[in-house]
Amino acid sequence: MRKTYLLTPGPTPLPSEVLEAMARPIIHHRTPQFQAIIKEAHEGLKYVFQTKNDCFMLASSGTGAMEAAVANLLSPQDTVITVEGGKFGERWTELCKAYGVNCEVIKVEWGKPVESEEIKKRLKANPRIKAVFTTLCETSTGVTNDIEAIGRVIKDTESVLVVDAISGLGAISCASDAWHCDVVVSGSQKGLMLPPGLGFISVSPKAWKLVDSAKCPRYYFNLKKAKKAYDQVDTPFTPAITLIVALCQALKMMREEGLENIFLRHKKMARAVRNAVKALGLELFAPHAASDAVTAVKVPANIDTGKLVKTMRDTYGVTIAGGQGDLKGKLFRIAHMGYIGEFDIITGISCLEKVLQQMGHKFELGSGIKAAEEVFLQGE
Repeated sequence: MRKTYLLTPGPTPLPSEVLEAMARPIIHHRTPQFQAIIKEAHEGLKYVFQTKNDCFMLASSGTGAMEAAVANLLSPQDTVITVEGGKFGERWTELCKAYGVNCEVIKVEWGKPVESEEIKKRLKANPRIKAVFTTLCETSTGVTNDIEAIGRVIKDTESVLVVDAISGLGAISCASDAWHCDVVVSGSQKGLMLPPGLGFISVSPKAWKLVDSAKCPRYYFNLKKAKKAYDQVDTPFTPAITLIVALCQALKMMREEGLENIFLRHKKMARAVRNAVKALGLELFAPHAASDAVTAVKVPANIDTGKLVKTMRDTYGVTIAGGQGDLKGKLFRIAHMGYIGEFDIITGISCLEKVLQQMGHKFELGSGIKAAEEVFLQGE
């Protein structure tokens, strides 16, 4: 018998309470009973998004919510800024181009955050820019961007700020209203402790002005339809009923723990992982802007990254992630978001040590575990 451990940046492990919620009998979605569930979900999402704005649920992955943002805010030939600091920043550009939108791309070296001053300079040079698309946590690099600083730059302009918080929401703070975020998108399978299948999008009054004039085609992802249904405590199309029932359970758990405690827990998990890998003689990919949701680690030249990840997963049952895009084969990523506790981290580091030792990497066995344990013992 072999137990399995999931330390990937989505999907993430599921609490037993969430699994139990998904095992409940299905109900019909056009009923007062499901309306009560929708209302509970809406209120819980506002809590996690830290917003008073409407939060819509889509039966899609997070990318569906990203596409909804593009299709509902813009018209063909509009000009926007997209920040490309990794694979998912690039996705904003790809989505905009698919709808005929012109992109002024800010290319950021992978592993570094975007500078808000660069965005300010671009906006000043071109006041016709309709929106700025950026990322809270760039999952492919493990970098957190300073959305608060970017929001200060954009708030007094005509542009709207659109944030991909798919792997950050529920793990690190995303104070949508306080940081002047106009549209925030997320997905279910990361910090929210659910399976894939739900996309989320919040929309500010400033952003609604663009929705009202946007000409890009949309049908399923039409936020005007979503808003009309939302005001009736309903959904425009058949919702992912079972996932929304589970969402209410996950949001209830998050409310009980409290956002600040959740963020502190993720910070401790992240620090334990980083101290552990450094104790093993490994180098962090983004040491100065590392996210508390996922840690990216450079792989020594003598180590085959694909073999490392495969051996941990297929031989020992511990799944971590490799690099994406240009970073494939150059790093691995350990997630510490959602329903992941300290002993999941200890198990993951123990497996990493074992496989690195087998592959010939030199370090003192147990040093990574010791470094992680020292973090977990602090404050107890």
